[in-house]
Amino acid sequence: MSELTGTAQIGVVGMAVMGSNLARNFASKGFRTAIYNRTYAKTAEVLAEHPEAGFIASETVEEFVNSLERPRRVIMMVKAGAPTDATIDALIPFLEQGDIVIDGGNTYFRDTRVREKKLADLGLNFIGCGISGGEEGALKGPAMMPGGPKDSYAHVAPMLEKVSAQFNGEPCCAWIGPDGAGHFVKMVHNGIEYADMEFIGEAYELLKGVGVTPAEAADIFAEWNTGDLDSYLIEITSEVLRQVDAETGKPLVDLIVDAAGMKGTGTWTVQESMNLGVPTSVIAESVYARATSSSPELRAHSAVLEGPNPAGGIKVDKATFIKQIAEALWCAKVVAYAQGLDLIRVASEEYGWDIDVATCARIWRAGCIIRAKLLDRISNEYAANSLITLLEAPSIQAELARSQESWRTVVIEATRAGVPIPGFAAALSYYDLVRAPRTNAALTQGLRDFFGSHTYRRIDKPGVFHTIWSGDRSEIESVDAH
Repeated sequence: MSELTGTAQIGVVGMAVMGSNLARNFASKGFRTAIYNRTYAKTAEVLAEHPEAGFIASETVEEFVNSLERPRRVIMMVKAGAPTDATIDALIPFLEQGDIVIDGGNTYFRDTRVREKKLADLGLNFIGCGISGGEEGALKGPAMMPGGPKDSYAHVAPMLEKVSAQFNGEPCCAWIGPDGAGHFVKMVHNGIEYADMEFIGEAYELLKGVGVTPAEAADIFAEWNTGDLDSYLIEITSEVLRQVDAETGKPLVDLIVDAAGMKGTGTWTVQESMNLGVPTSVIAESVYARATSSSPELRAHSAVLEGPNPAGGIKVDKATFIKQIAEALWCAKVVAYAQGLDLIRVASEEYGWDIDVATCARIWRAGCIIRAKLLDRISNEYAANSLITLLEAPSIQAELARSQESWRTVVIEATRAGVPIPGFAAALSYYDLVRAPRTNAALTQGLRDFFGSHTYRRIDKPGVFHTIWSGDRSEIESVDAH
């Protein structure tokens, strides 16, 4: 039961690992922290395990809310969907106008937009805050992507920015934009994360193709992590590949079932990219690759589908090819960032969020799962240039030009050997599609006009046209654009 009334500076609802670790983070930074969980036994457990935190614990929602100073600041760390709505509904009767509710879960941004309006109508403030970094990040400093009323953010900014990860003295937390902007950016962050892991998996399969063992691959990834590929996911890839199963003595990665799970954020990213007409092909391919891996019915036919002799491996100079894989991996990562950040740019325009893309890259530099050396360059490029796509950024453009032959070689050799690389191949195809002076869409539009009278535009004159298709000298009609 709470011993103090109205003294806690922040309250955390949800004492699972993420919530309890974030509460400990607040407490360690000097903030008086109140905690609450739907079942008090979990609250009591956290209280007993971390007496150093000085938590104010409550058994009821009313007691929890009353333990907070005004305006009350409550951050929910509960499951997305119905549990989030239930928590909000439980809090509302005890909150007062001006109080601030923060949703730190992996919430669909459209739900955040609805909830913000609902609470605004009651005089309450709602902030949808994407949080990335996993359990360790929650405790030691995550990347935080808050969206909602800017004046409401001002009341929580000093606290969120202090508990967030820091990069060269800068907090990896900044106001993203109104209503669902924060959760949209977190969704895209996770989509990029899907792609990044797919690229890493493809790189590992290619290394295996030239005879590299898991232990040797661990050393290669560790070396890559000292250069341009320096990132959290590359770092932990080395650790995963180095792990040996205590029972069998075999590399643990060889004993893990090759079926990857997913929780929805990657799928949401692809769905929203389709809604907005923004290509995110590499993220889509990573989602589809996971879906394929987890489809035993589909993969049951693998034994009867022929391909190159797998015993043959990839016939290349091993040392050279390893370097080429690293360059291809970097190029593919750039494309994933380019597609994700372009989706943010277009969504910002569509929803009137006015998101600063450079800020998104800046707050991803530390704390989050996709943190990488590359992001510092990306944030600087967006800050210095008016970019439609990251691919046109001067330093990025030059590096892609230098590395593309390695990238193409990797795709060619993987295809020749039958090693599936949907991510690498999609990234390269996107790069070629964006840079192509003219694409096959002219023929596509001609076909659309043939069967559906969908019209087309011409390169040699203004206007909209339709052809009565009847041979090489067909009748052409000018169509009123209106």
